[in-house]
Amino acid sequence: MLDSTDHKLLALLNENSRRTNASLAEELGIAQSTCLARLNALRDHGVIRRFTIEVEPASVGHALEALISVRIRPGARHLMAEFSAMIRALPGVAQVFFLGGDEDFLIHVGLKDSQEVRQFVLDHLSANPAVANTRTSLVFENSRGEVPWV
Repeated sequence: MLDSTDHKLLALLNENSRRTNASLAEELGIAQSTCLARLNALRDHGVIRRFTIEVEPASVGHALEALISVRIRPGARHLMAEFSAMIRALPGVAQVFFLGGDEDFLIHVGLKDSQEVRQFVLDHLSANPAVANTRTSLVFENSRGEVPWV
């Protein structure tokens, strides 16, 4: 169970995961060794999955983002893990969500333009015999919550 110090540590790291242990400890009002031990415990227990960067998609050639809903054919449900792994490995795929409900997957892609989105759907989804149908929605704006889940 996380306490208030753990939650504050996560919030500080969410703002800037490159902060030094010393600056985190100072802001939390705890010893550096305690801060490091808490950080390691959060990683060891899977609370912190990884440290990463957030890239502006357009700056690396992904000017158009889309969300593609995918429903797998009832007779192909045994292929869902294989399908998910294949999709995650494709260029332009930012996130893959395995869902409960009407759709089985939601794929977040960042691609150059609408033609690339169309080609992605045709080549990797519509042509896949496991896929029953797809629905594509264009993303006009993508923003994160200020302090997600902390």
